[in-house]
Amino acid sequence: MSVDAESLKKTMRRWVSGVTVVTSSDGQERAGVTVSSFTSISVDPPLILFSLQSFTPTLKLIEKTGIFAVSILTTTQAHISVQFAGFAALPEGADKFYGVDLKTAVTGAPIIADAASWMDCKLASIYEAGLSRIVVGEVISTGQGDDILPLVYLNRGYYDLTKQE
Repeated sequence: MSVDAESLKKTMRRWVSGVTVVTSSDGQERAGVTVSSFTSISVDPPLILFSLQSFTPTLKLIEKTGIFAVSILTTTQAHISVQFAGFAALPEGADKFYGVDLKTAVTGAPIIADAASWMDCKLASIYEAGLSRIVVGEVISTGQGDDILPLVYLNRGYYDLTKQE
């Protein structure tokens, strides 16, 4: 018996995840996308992974450049998540980076300036996984912002965390 896509989506909406924006650039072209399927997999060597659908422009640019950055968003950055997910109305000709403060580190991949934390990575591997690709990156530089409260996503909505005593 096979699980249908809608049933799996309904189940996964009950899983809380952090919200990241994954970006890449070759100096001429840049691409970015909101990603919630992200995790750390090793500290030695420092490896992270995320998954993207195989057709995304961000994945294509990562394959081309071999570099990317991951910005972990704060509770005040839900609008950035919406923008990089492609749901924000932008001026004609503007890309997803419109109005977003950026910085770079070692690779030159764009990093969201006021993110909770960020990782600058070089591509280690890509694995096929159905319609998606699992991207593994080696973290070559990282940093943290002043706001440590990450944005979280649950059942198609954004939330912040309140410490439980």
